[in-house]
Amino acid sequence: MPSESLTSMENGAAADTAAAIRNYVRANMTALRDVDLRDDDNFFEKGFVTSIFAMQMLDFIESTFGIEVPDDRITLQNFSSIDSMTRMVGELKHAAGE
Repeated sequence: MPSESLTSMENGAAADTAAAIRNYVRANMTALRDVDLRDDDNFFEKGFVTSIFAMQMLDFIESTFGIEVPDDRITLQNFSSIDSMTRMVGELKHAAGE
């Protein structure tokens, strides 16, 4: 059953990552205070994100999760939703052997 434990741990880590990102977005994006935001909602399509907030989000992700986001990963697709940022963080942590 080791693979089940690993999957459960990965799911727990992803849930923790998503919660941290969600909390940061809610606390720092005033346009979302009264909006029902799903984890798969695209911030850019909804018009919620400014370039300044996107850079703050990058800094938050790098400092909170102890990763460096390579330039080729800084794309609208990777920063468009809580789900996409959670996935990117997981991939970068996995690539770093964490």
